[in-house]
Amino acid sequence: MKSKRADLAWGLLFGVVFGFLLHKGGATSYDVILGQLLLTDFTVLKIMLSAVVVGAVGIHLLQRAGRVRLSPKGGSWGKNAVGGLIFGVGFAVLGYCPGTIAGAIGNGRLDALVGGLPGILLGSWLFAVVYPRVRNGLLRKGAFPKGTLPELLRLPRWATIGLLTVLLAGLLYLVERAEL
Repeated sequence: MKSKRADLAWGLLFGVVFGFLLHKGGATSYDVILGQLLLTDFTVLKIMLSAVVVGAVGIHLLQRAGRVRLSPKGGSWGKNAVGGLIFGVGFAVLGYCPGTIAGAIGNGRLDALVGGLPGILLGSWLFAVVYPRVRNGLLRKGAFPKGTLPELLRLPRWATIGLLTVLLAGLLYLVERAEL
């Protein structure tokens, strides 16, 4: 039980830090998000690409230390399409994603609290209602096997993370240059 509480405490701490960094980076600002959607401000893209690199390195180090064990699940194009549509509708209607809604609520944004939180709850409820009808049909269309990127590429984890870091750093550099 003590380990579970410690894990929850660590999760809460990392969530608060992530929300704080989203806020400091500007990703909880409607104007910044709208700029990303209009392809005029790439702040959100830069934050998320940086988060992918930091997350990959962090998970790799936690795995090596024996603190986490990955349990990847299989996916499908159907799951990605349905999830993308639900995410996209919410994002287009309010201008926030679930993570930035939480950050915006923490920042005192009334639109996120009044529109975003009920939207998350309504969308979750709607998906739970519809899920039994689509789980064996639409959600299984275009199935692909479970696994991780290192397994798919047949490379060691550290090599995959190194390659990913170099590629994303290059992409970040190009995005930064294009914005000048």
